[in-house]
Amino acid sequence: MTSAIELRPLRLDEAELQQVFAIFQEVLSGGDVFPYPEDTSLEGFKKIWLVENSFSYVAVLLGGEIGGAYYVKPQWPGRGSHVATATYMVAERARGAGVGLALGEHSLAAAKERGYSAMQFNLVISTNKPAVALWQKIGMRIIGTVPGGFQHRSLGLVDTYLMHRFL
Repeated sequence: MTSAIELRPLRLDEAELQQVFAIFQEVLSGGDVFPYPEDTSLEGFKKIWLVENSFSYVAVLLGGEIGGAYYVKPQWPGRGSHVATATYMVAERARGAGVGLALGEHSLAAAKERGYSAMQFNLVISTNKPAVALWQKIGMRIIGTVPGGFQHRSLGLVDTYLMHRFL
């Protein structure tokens, strides 16, 4: 992780939520990596990002600007709650600077500290080669493929991967 990136918990004040929501909207607008409706409002975003039993961190870049974020939550309640799942996003202006790697590594360590025994991603878009490579770099393995599991804006139906790693 580069020293120009500080990872800290997401603050729940409106100014910070607006910054993170702006990144969410930017990533969502591409139509190529997030499954959420393109017209997701700030309130809708909060329902996605601030779910019960979750925790969220932001990557703060040199100068104080937020360059990315993640949240982690239990995969399932009850007997499935020992496995975590997560969602990540990196602002376009921060891509290629190690933000995604920093977020990924941090989330695995933070999930383990909170008692999770594994991390599972349910919807990794197969055409998002940088993300697939990044998750494999931090030890995630593709354990399944959903044929045509995502409606990519320009490519149509593309496969999605189920990825997993023990912590």
